[in-house]
Amino acid sequence: MVRVAAWSVSIAVTALVVAAVAVPRLAGATPYTVLTGSMTPELPPGTLVVVRPVDAADLRVGDVVTYQLRSGEPDVVTHRVVGVGWSAAGERVLTTRGDANPVADAAPVRAVQVRGEVWYSLPWVGRLNVLLTPQQHERVVQGAAALLFAYAAVVLLRGRRRPHAVLPGRPVRPVPVPTAPAPTATPAPESEDERRAVA
Repeated sequence: MVRVAAWSVSIAVTALVVAAVAVPRLAGATPYTVLTGSMTPELPPGTLVVVRPVDAADLRVGDVVTYQLRSGEPDVVTHRVVGVGWSAAGERVLTTRGDANPVADAAPVRAVQVRGEVWYSLPWVGRLNVLLTPQQHERVVQGAAALLFAYAAVVLLRGRRRPHAVLPGRPVRPVPVPTAPAPTATPAPESEDERRAVA
């Protein structure tokens, strides 16, 4: 039981690290940490949101996007699109609002401000993401990869050593057992008195 629990914890931690760090890196996405409660209850503070690039022209009402407060600056906000319109210059703009906010954001969002659309989120993982440096992120990814390879090796070795088991519900063919032929009774030889009686 202890081994099963240890492996379960290792697999869970590895899967979490892969979802939070490895998958975004491979998919060209970016993880962000939600710091305020403007998107509660769906995205409470401490949630890690993974944002993937998207063409701003494809965004529709209801999509959750991450955008820069000012184009070219690092500060970003993650809010929901509640309206799509056009500026006086003919540029397509988005109206956004936090789910917990009573009114929409004051400034419209231009396409150049959009960093991407929220792909998936991991509750509470963002708190850990804030504490890790880029170098520590790299080490965590390497450690997760090593754990996955170790787990795969153990599963393969156990599979080779384990004898084939009968699956539940599968009928088992009976093996015929050879039986010896039944002995035949041999009549006892007649005595001299019996022969005389017959004669």
